[in-house]
Amino acid sequence: MLSTPESRFLAGGVDLLGEMKDYIVSPKRVIDLKQIPGLDQIDTTTDTWKVGANVTIAELARNDAIKANLSGLAEAALEVGSPQIRNVATLGGNLAQHSRCWYYRHRDLRCLKRGGSTCYAREGENKYHSLFSGNPCISPVVSNLAVILSALNARVRVQRAGKEVTLSMEELYSDAWNNPLAHNSLRPGDLIVQVEVPTQKNRSAYLQVGEKGDFDWALVSCAVAGQNTGGRLSDLSIFLGAVAPVPYQVESPLLEGGELSKETIESIAGNIASKATPMAHNGYKVPIAQALVRRALTRVIS
Repeated sequence: MLSTPESRFLAGGVDLLGEMKDYIVSPKRVIDLKQIPGLDQIDTTTDTWKVGANVTIAELARNDAIKANLSGLAEAALEVGSPQIRNVATLGGNLAQHSRCWYYRHRDLRCLKRGGSTCYAREGENKYHSLFSGNPCISPVVSNLAVILSALNARVRVQRAGKEVTLSMEELYSDAWNNPLAHNSLRPGDLIVQVEVPTQKNRSAYLQVGEKGDFDWALVSCAVAGQNTGGRLSDLSIFLGAVAPVPYQVESPLLEGGELSKETIESIAGNIASKATPMAHNGYKVPIAQALVRRALTRVIS
């Protein structure tokens, strides 16, 4: 069972059907994943929860155990699309979806990500594009769940060439940082089968800002997760979405102190501006990212 240029995997189909309508892909055959047993299960019997790739976004949002213990994951799931989309879209599909850049999706253009020589967004309409990138393409990652799962130190099990490999979230997206053609690090024929989520980080939050209140892509998203032990937070992680080709980690030695004052939080958020490279139309993302970092950190430590 391989996904090739002539065949593609189909679960919820939200992204695949969009690419077919935009004439980006025209597979001769579509391989239905819905009938594979076990991929629609959530296993919470160990300290590392196992979530099948076919679990719907709606199930993630309403699952009582996830809401109680991994609240940021439920919050991120609830921000995906509309209720109708969440009922069919899957965890695996959300992580593996491709760029939403309008130049990539335009049927008459061959941009850098489609094998051309130019990232048209750099000198064109870049309102929704990246503040950080390791390559000339500035199309950002659009998966809500990738951002919170990165903060939770999740790992992804992938069926690859007849074997199963386990990738960190960083490994799942690292190719997109350096390679303008890549949306993630999945190879042709790779299939996400399960996501493993450690539950040690028992405090988490996900926030995003969009142009519309509902059913909209994030302009900027932010996930924060840490471990609360006896009222003391440790192992704090902050990731931003929609600002880079990968879930972008906000790093600061101030996160290692265990106690975050208002001044410390302000310093962590303020440092984002020094590393960002805004384009002509997306500089507004910087203060939004800073505000979301402040709000998410404040929620987690409260």
